[in-house]
Amino acid sequence: MINETLACEMEKLKEEILKMGRLLEEQLYKAVKSLVEKNLELAREVIAHDDLIDQMEMDIEKKSLGILALKQPMASDLRLIGTALRIIVDIERMADHAEDIAHLTIDLYDQVYIKPLIDIPRMAAIVQKMLEKALKAFVNHDVNLAMSLIPLEEEIDNLYDQIFRELLSYMMQDPKNIPQATSLLLVAGHIERIGDHATNLAEMVVYLVEGKRIDLNRMARKSRSASKK
Repeated sequence: MINETLACEMEKLKEEILKMGRLLEEQLYKAVKSLVEKNLELAREVIAHDDLIDQMEMDIEKKSLGILALKQPMASDLRLIGTALRIIVDIERMADHAEDIAHLTIDLYDQVYIKPLIDIPRMAAIVQKMLEKALKAFVNHDVNLAMSLIPLEEEIDNLYDQIFRELLSYMMQDPKNIPQATSLLLVAGHIERIGDHATNLAEMVVYLVEGKRIDLNRMARKSRSASKK
């Protein structure tokens, strides 16, 4: 009976993490959409909803610690709880990056963009795919799906470099472009960091299933370097 109750609690824990992750995906989508469409209402919604993510992190942490204290979980369940506690920290930090993008949207609202925003939404779409894969891998304990984030991380890094070079050229062409180009580069940086956190989730899936630590970001960098030779 105790084992059945614990199994039920563990499933609920995974469901809560998935719910938190889905809200994060929505936050990222709305933050970038608000930037592209100059939608202040949407940007303010993202900022307001960040508190929901923070509250979910605290609730899941409390639930996890409660399971540890009251349910006497075995080794595999202990690993799942430890993974859950790390994952929610990464999700909360990703949400902070989405909120920062929303703040930049507000800062840039009155300005005409120096270039069409094409690559930034592309980056966001890839990162959203990374999040979906990482969360699904966590729920299903799917290592192969977790490892599939490596080429997506490479793609994100390549796009960031491309955006950096392009915005740098705008800065060099006209110093008046520097403030806005810097803000857009910050947006790209926030999205790139969300991608890094998504690979952290995938790494935790590998740890959860196989009990070993890996560095997907380093693996992606090696693959990227090899492809350039």
